[in-house]
Amino acid sequence: MTTRRPANGLTRRTMLTTSGLGLAGVLARPATAQPTAEESANIKVVNQFCAAFTAPLDWPRITSHLTAECKYRATQTAPMVEGSAAIDALLEGFVGSASAIEFEVVDTWARGPVVVDDRIDRFTLPDQQLDIPVVGVFHLIDGKIAEWTDFVFDIEL
Repeated sequence: MTTRRPANGLTRRTMLTTSGLGLAGVLARPATAQPTAEESANIKVVNQFCAAFTAPLDWPRITSHLTAECKYRATQTAPMVEGSAAIDALLEGFVGSASAIEFEVVDTWARGPVVVDDRIDRFTLPDQQLDIPVVGVFHLIDGKIAEWTDFVFDIEL
């Protein structure tokens, strides 16, 4: 049996192993520990990024928080998109008709370069109001978001 490897060399086994090790590292740190200076700075970047989501989308303000090669997964089952142009197209396709957008951050914490935020994404569309409970996981490199995955719960689109 021949195994196909993705062009980037990332296999499911590698991803699961890396994710498991990262989660173990996050859980190994006491929850009551005060954030380090790096973690506080990373939390600030993510909170500013979430605050930038207002209608109409100000893409330069949003992308100022992202690396040029940022990767984004809109939900836990969505394919990963890479690069600001691809992220812009994906977001514009979903929220382009929204008359109001708000990312209400309920809670945020960090462990090193990983920031997790619990939030409610609100979109006022022409025919409905969407309040989407989300947990966003962000990986930052040098003060910019390099990877972003949203885990969406309890919603029917």
